[in-house]
Amino acid sequence: MAEIEVFENKYPDRDYFISHVNEEYTSVCPKTGLPDFGKITINYIPDKLCLELKSLKYYFLEFRDKGIFYETVVNRILDELVNKCHPRYMEIIGEFSKRGGMNSTVTSVYDPQHRGSFK
Repeated sequence: MAEIEVFENKYPDRDYFISHVNEEYTSVCPKTGLPDFGKITINYIPDKLCLELKSLKYYFLEFRDKGIFYETVVNRILDELVNKCHPRYMEIIGEFSKRGGMNSTVTSVYDPQHRGSFK
């Protein structure tokens, strides 16, 4: 996978929310080989590090040809981003386009302080 870069949070003593939205997520269904399209939202409270956007864009591009289920991709993104920036809170929301008359939303949360979702 592409290397996710981080940078120093200039306000580590303050809780504030960052939201990054990738409206052009693509991957491949591992069962059918058909393309999957969706929107991935990253909501987080940084601690000492913040995610750098250009590297995040390249990270998402690497899913384009991968056969991966929705549930797996959302949880994988959460695990990899938490391991990279060690946030105080992080939530990944995958909203996937309609296929076969159904659309799916998968949400995974890292919340060591039990802050809950901030939707």
